[in-house]
Amino acid sequence: MINTVDKLNERIAACSRDLGDKITGADGKRHIVLCGGTGCLSNHSREITEKFEQVLAEKGCADRVTVNMVGCFGFCSQGPFVKIYPEDTLYRLVKLEDVEEIVESDIINGTVVDRLLYVEPSTGEKVSRQDDINFYKKQRRVALYGCGVINPEDINEALGMGAFQGLRRALGMSRQEVVDEVLASGIRGRGGAGFPTGRKWQFALNSENDEKYVVCNGDEGDPGAFMDRSILEGNPLGVIEGMMIAGYAIGAQNGYFYVRAEYPIAVGRLKKAIAQAREAGLLGKNILGTDFSFDCHLRLGAGAFVCGEETALLNSIMGKRGMPRPRPPFPAVKGLWDKPTIINNVETLACVPYILREGAEKFASVGTERSKGTKVFALGGKVNNVGLVEVPMGTTLRELIYDIGGGIPNGKKFKAIQTGGPSGGCLTEEFLDEPIDFDNLVAKGSMMGSGGAIVMDEDNCMVDVAKFYMEFICDESCGKCTPCRIGTKRMLEILTKITEGKGTMEDLQALEELSQTVKANSLCALGQTAANPINSTLSHFRDEYIAHIVDKKCPAHVCKKLMQYHIDPDKCIGCGKCAKGCPANCIERTDYTAPGHKLASMKIDPMKCLKCGACESACRFGAIEKR
Repeated sequence: MINTVDKLNERIAACSRDLGDKITGADGKRHIVLCGGTGCLSNHSREITEKFEQVLAEKGCADRVTVNMVGCFGFCSQGPFVKIYPEDTLYRLVKLEDVEEIVESDIINGTVVDRLLYVEPSTGEKVSRQDDINFYKKQRRVALYGCGVINPEDINEALGMGAFQGLRRALGMSRQEVVDEVLASGIRGRGGAGFPTGRKWQFALNSENDEKYVVCNGDEGDPGAFMDRSILEGNPLGVIEGMMIAGYAIGAQNGYFYVRAEYPIAVGRLKKAIAQAREAGLLGKNILGTDFSFDCHLRLGAGAFVCGEETALLNSIMGKRGMPRPRPPFPAVKGLWDKPTIINNVETLACVPYILREGAEKFASVGTERSKGTKVFALGGKVNNVGLVEVPMGTTLRELIYDIGGGIPNGKKFKAIQTGGPSGGCLTEEFLDEPIDFDNLVAKGSMMGSGGAIVMDEDNCMVDVAKFYMEFICDESCGKCTPCRIGTKRMLEILTKITEGKGTMEDLQALEELSQTVKANSLCALGQTAANPINSTLSHFRDEYIAHIVDKKCPAHVCKKLMQYHIDPDKCIGCGKCAKGCPANCIERTDYTAPGHKLASMKIDPMKCLKCGACESACRFGAIEKR
């Protein structure tokens, strides 16, 4: 039981020594760790872990080699990962059939398995250590601290990485001093709005009431975003500690985690972390021998995107329908059960222990003048290195996409990057050298959002992209206010007309007018930002809208109603593979006469074609093209 500061210090010292011995090999053992993030688990990393345990037992190595599962390594396109300490050897794309070779070659004979090492595309060289891979070189882990290093289900490993040192310092300060420290750090909310975290805490501290609450917003709903999920999966105790520091700062005794039920691994690890902290005496009454008492509770969301909006989230926790309410009063004055409440997202709370542990000045030394610290991005789409990255604020989009992301696959040309999810906008090549921070992205027509970053290349249709996000918004609108409920539906109808070749220039004008009306009159941020993807694509890619309307063509050959598949008779050899794979039976053999060519080719009947692309995938000669 850790019930005093001295006992916490003793436990931290012992756990730090054990973790350090494991990483450096001072304990005389080899240690195998595998990525336990959702992506790698879906790619059989748990089965690979069990296979390692089985093979090590068969080889008689189980007593001198441990096997452990840690949080997300971040480099999702190269997983599952296996790392071996103390050499720090990193293997990627590991499969079940590779386990025996790794044990036999590396563990028993000390020989690295070269074929499983990462190959740096820019040099062609094989890299054995994680820190030497370009994907990691420009990253700096603050919110992701401990992820990929510690077992998220073992409180001792978390303590070994410095867990609860920030809380220990905070409890030796006054509440106002803790708030002042957070204010001095310059941290702004990582959930999207970018409101200064310290100011929000100050409002709640100043609100006099017998009960106050802290809420962690883990309702991550942006398409392609998985930042909060990975933090909760990789180091849940770090987020719990951040919530406890916030609770102490404002005078709260209870905190609520609101996590969507679609994150079962994160939820399971969070439950274990809460239970272990309670058992250790780090949650409950009179924490570390002080008069501070605090406990954490967990509520599961049903997956409604609108519940990411803080007042809708509070309603959901209280058992009401997840719909936003007008503000003021703000939650810091009247929130959960009408009591003062602060709501911070997972990434924000994950940064708080660092600020208290290392000091506000160190946190503020990274980033830009108005955007301090680091930011986690889920980098996806048309980029070679898909994954989770944490970079200092002020890093340029070019560095994010090319230095860390490895550029665009297949030699394609970069077209745009969508930041901020459905609430954000597209930024084009002219903005690649712009620094990433809250204010700069807004000034350029996009926003930081929670951290989704979807890269698009020349094969993406920007009208179709706007339609995709509007479909999402229409599905997720709670329907409480008329501008959002009706306006988004009308905008989707217009976008659908345009992508089907039925749009007019009058529709384009109506689309622009609707976007302004919905933005100005919607109740919450979902409706207020719903038209951002439309406005940004219209601003940068108006010519594509006009091509759909006037020429009845989709320049990217994406919109099916405006696209046809055609077989080039000069490239086709008449093998018939395209016809065999066609579900609509719309491809037939045809004869033709051309000097120097065979007299058979295939032809597609455009009236029957489903435009599924099966023929293009089946053709080995590049004879099928989109028009």
